[in-house]
Formats: sequence, structure tokens, C-alpha cells
Amino acid sequence: MPIESGSCASARQAKQKRKSHSLSIRRTNSSEQERAGLQRDMLEGQDSKLPSSVRNTLLELFGQIEREFENLYIENLELRREIDTLNERLAGEGQAIDGAELSKGQLKTKASHSTSQLSQKLKTTYKASTSKIVSSFKTTTSRAICQLVKEYIGHRDGIWDVSVAKTQPVVLGTASADHTALLWSIETGKCLVKYVGHVGSVNSIKFHPTEQVALTASGDQTAHIWRYIVQLPTPQPTADCNQVSGEDEVEFSDKDEPDGDGDGSSDCPTVRAPLTSLKSHQGVVIAADWLVGGKQAVTASWDRTANLYDVETSELVHSLTGHDQELTHCCTHPTQRLVVTSSRDTTFRLWDFRDPSIHSVNVFQGHTDTVTSAVFTVGDNVVSGSDDRTVKVWDLKNMRSPIATIRTDSAVNRINVCVGQRIIALPHDNRQVRLFDMSGVRLARLPRSNRQGHRRMVCCSAWCEDHPICNLFTCGFDRQAIGWNINIPALLQEK
Repeated sequence: MPIESGSCASARQAKQKRKSHSLSIRRTNSSEQERAGLQRDMLEGQDSKLPSSVRNTLLELFGQIEREFENLYIENLELRREIDTLNERLAGEGQAIDGAELSKGQLKTKASHSTSQLSQKLKTTYKASTSKIVSSFKTTTSRAICQLVKEYIGHRDGIWDVSVAKTQPVVLGTASADHTALLWSIETGKCLVKYVGHVGSVNSIKFHPTEQVALTASGDQTAHIWRYIVQLPTPQPTADCNQVSGEDEVEFSDKDEPDGDGDGSSDCPTVRAPLTSLKSHQGVVIAADWLVGGKQAVTASWDRTANLYDVETSELVHSLTGHDQELTHCCTHPTQRLVVTSSRDTTFRLWDFRDPSIHSVNVFQGHTDTVTSAVFTVGDNVVSGSDDRTVKVWDLKNMRSPIATIRTDSAVNRINVCVGQRIIALPHDNRQVRLFDMSGVRLARLPRSNRQGHRRMVCCSAWCEDHPICNLFTCGFDRQAIGWNINIPALLQEK
């Protein structure tokens, strides 16, 4: 009888081990379904407030994670067995391989590669699944808490800015690329006044803090101050805009426009000339605002400067220079002589006019793309939005880094903060409007469907905290402004 060599015996032993190991893997795979059923039974027996569909989804995700790690563990065991088998075979030939060295080499490389692939796969799966779950929750919540009340249709081109009067009667103002600014009755949606004094796109509108006077900025390189007199019409019963059929996420092309003839402002009283024209810029005036008290106004331009004017004399008081590229927005503090300007140079600047002899400036550098707007909140905070798809909350006492960062999936346009409740409204390029708190927690998304919401880019938002019907307004390049009723107590309770 032939005598079996040591190397052949080792090979046979290794083959038996691999066969046994293969059987154990098949047993493991065959028992996965039974294990999943057992886990579901255990989960159903527990007291949980999660819907059953969500619980099943979570269970499947965790089961997938467990299977991936189990496969990785088995693969590493197989590699270790191969190392041991190779050492046994080479030992008879007077050679040996250090298993520790091999494990640091081939084993570590293969395990590292497998772990990297596993990590990426789990991240992608987890992000996609959880995002879908969270979106389903938020969509349902948003429909109940955020309701469309009124649409304001009458402009012939996109609307860049929306604002709410600070004096009685409270009216809505819109600034449009059709060279006009319109004032609206919030309750009825009727156009009250049309301003036609500009010869370029009207990019911004702001109301005087104590008088029936408006400030508009235009592409004609000027800012106009003009007076209006309005008489509110009697409110009429409105149809329920919240009954929506079909899915909540019906997509529209950029060619889609709102229903209506787009001529709702044809019979409005018209203001044709300003009280004062502010002329010092050499480029498009993209935004303007009143300083506290209303005796001075600030403008921001594409000529890379912001100008401070005396309203009564129309004289230029200060030219604010320092930005490296075109300005995109300017905003004033509600109670202090502070101005913030934002720019395409990825920064925004804080200008301090509280001391007449000192006009200090602080530069905030935290974004990686155009800063589309920066606005003040209560206290010492500023909120900035950018084309880099982030919104950052800053403490004016520490400008080195933001205290909160909100990351989104689309560029952010002119933001607005509900001062009393500290809620940020974010209008997006992708037609969405989302609500966040100051700590960066998402609260809701305004509904958008085949019958309500914006059909094109949303340019601006404005809160009106005291209005009983509409407390948030948005406008977009679909030529319409929309009034929303946000149930703020319910919104904060959901958080």
C-alpha cells in the first residue's frame, strides 16, 4: 500500500475543512429567512409607535447590515485557514510563512478593500432609505401644518422680491423683472397699486417703518422712494386651495406658467414717478433697505459697492467698499444701526454705524460659493444663505465659525427669519421652500403639487408674524407670489 506524503495529507485536510466551511455557509444562508421572520415576530411583540411599514424597512436594513458583516467575518476566517494550511504544507519542506506578516499584507489588504466597499454600500443604502422615510413623515406633516391660502397673480415676468408693509393697512409688495412693483391686498389677492417709475427690472422692495412709503431697487442703476395710498377692498370668501388630487410630487417644466391671463394689475391705480431717486451706482442696484428710523437707506449694487443715503436730501453719506465681486443683497438690523451686505466673492460683511465717527467692518468667510443673502435675527445673530447649498447661523461676537450649518440639496436664494419664533424660511432653486429652526433642525417643507406651490425657482420669502390669515409669503420666477398659513405652534410641537 502506497504511503501518503505529508503534503498530500495536509491538502486533503484543507479540502475537508473548506467543504465543511461551505456547508456551514449554506446553513447560514438557509436560516436567514427564518431568522428574519423570528426578528419580525419579536419586533411585533414590542410596544412601538412606529408604523409597521417603517418598522419592516428598518428591520430589513439591520438584517442587511448583519449579513454584510457576517460575510466579511467568514471571508476573513477562510483567509486565516488558508494561511494555516499553507504553513503546514511548507513546514514539511523546511519553510514557513509568518502568519502575522501575511495577515498584515494580503489579509489586511483584502479585508480593508472589503470593509471600504461595505462602508460605502451601507452609507448609500442607509442614506437613501432613511431619507425616504423622513421625507414621507415630513410630507404628511407639511400638508397639515403648512397650507396655501392665496395666490397673487398679475406680473408679466418673474418676481425677484416680496415684502410686507410695517404700517396699517398691511399690504404685500412684490418686485418683478417686468419693470414694475405691485402692492396687493393680502386677504383678497387684488392688486392695489402699480409702480412703473423704473426702466429696468425691479429687484427689491422694502416698506418704510412708519410711513406709507416704499423703497425699490432696479437694474436701471437707481433706487426709488415713492409714496402710495391704498384702500383695502372688502374680503370675499375664498375657495379652499388645500384640496389636492394626485401625488404631492408632480414635476413641471420651466415652460409651465400659472393659470390666468397674467393681467390682474391692468386696472390698478398707477404711481409713475418717485418722491426721490437715489443715483450714485455704476451698475445694477440689486437690493435696498431702510436703516432703523427710516431717515437713511442703504443700497447694494453690482458695481461691488453699497451706498448709504440721506433720505431727505438724497445725498450720498458713505460708499461702502471692500467686496471683490458683485453684491447680491443688503439687510439692516431692526433696532440698531447695523448693515450686512453679501456678495459673489463668497463673503458677507457687517458694517457698524452706531458710532458716527467709526464705521467698522467685519468680514465673514464661511461659504464656498456666492452668498445670496444675509439677514439679521433677534440679538446678535446673522443667518446667511449661499449657492454652495448651505445656510449658516453666525454669532456676531464670534465670526470665526458658524454656530449652526444647514445643508440642503439646492442653491438657497433670499432667506427670511421669523424673528419671534426663530424659524428660517429657505427658498430654493429647485422650487422647494423649507423651514428650519436656528439650530439647524428641519421643521417642514411647504407643499408643492400639480395644483399648488411654485412651478419654477423660488426667489424670496417674507414672514408676517402678526397676520391672522397669511404669515409667510413666497415669490418665484413663475410670476406669482403665494401666501401661506403656517401653524407655528403645531410646527414647533412636531419638532
